[in-house]
Amino acid sequence: MKKIIILTGNELRHRYFRKKIALNSGIQVLRSFCESEEDLIEKGAAQASATKRQQHLLAREQSEKDFFEVFTNIAEDLSNAVVISRGEINNVVCFEEIKSLEPDLIIVYGASLLKDPLLSRFPNKILNVHLGLSPYYRGAATNFWPLVDRNPACVGATFMYIDAGVDTGEIIHQVRASYNFFDTPSTIGNRLIKDMSEIFSEIIVKHERLVKPAVPGYTGFEKLYKKRDFKEEAVEQLYLNFEGGMVEEYLSKMNEMNSRFPIVTNPAIAH
Repeated sequence: MKKIIILTGNELRHRYFRKKIALNSGIQVLRSFCESEEDLIEKGAAQASATKRQQHLLAREQSEKDFFEVFTNIAEDLSNAVVISRGEINNVVCFEEIKSLEPDLIIVYGASLLKDPLLSRFPNKILNVHLGLSPYYRGAATNFWPLVDRNPACVGATFMYIDAGVDTGEIIHQVRASYNFFDTPSTIGNRLIKDMSEIFSEIIVKHERLVKPAVPGYTGFEKLYKKRDFKEEAVEQLYLNFEGGMVEEYLSKMNEMNSRFPIVTNPAIAH
């Protein structure tokens, strides 16, 4: 059984994640550190007067409830969660507790940027999931911008080791989002979180059996977006793309569109 520490946020999607991971029979969660006060793109935008952005963020919040609330409310909590302030994960008290628990792996989803001494104490044992497909989209909201740019093949999740850089660690595995007819941005993103949680459990259980995956020949396509780019016109373009049949086009040309953006797949992972 793998003994792990989870470092995550404290939003509904993060609570779903840690509970789902902890219910796996091959995993024992020694402690989950859950950071409150997320510093994400929606934090400032939720207070903006721009109607499209407000509607988009409210739709995302409602969709998260639809996907995750029932499970999170009724599932047994074996994650040994403690709520801490944003950024507190790097303080000496948390570090000493993590060190004393002697985890096999440290699992990260939505936590603050990790620093030493945590990084140096657990080399090659800290696994992060980044919601986005590296290196195609970097920066903020990396699964929002591919849909604005009409690149649905670039929506996904990247599992990687954490090093001292920002999303620069060795990639373990990647997965694309799955799509259905009549999807919305929120249903695509939340279905991906559910799939990601299942795959992360498999990566944890099979960690010793993972192999170094082949790195695909990237095309050189790479975009960087920052929080300040999240503007009204971007959200308007997002929904114009959906109204214009972007999802239906992708489903009809999936293989062709995916081939433009190759991803890393680990042979040890079934998904």
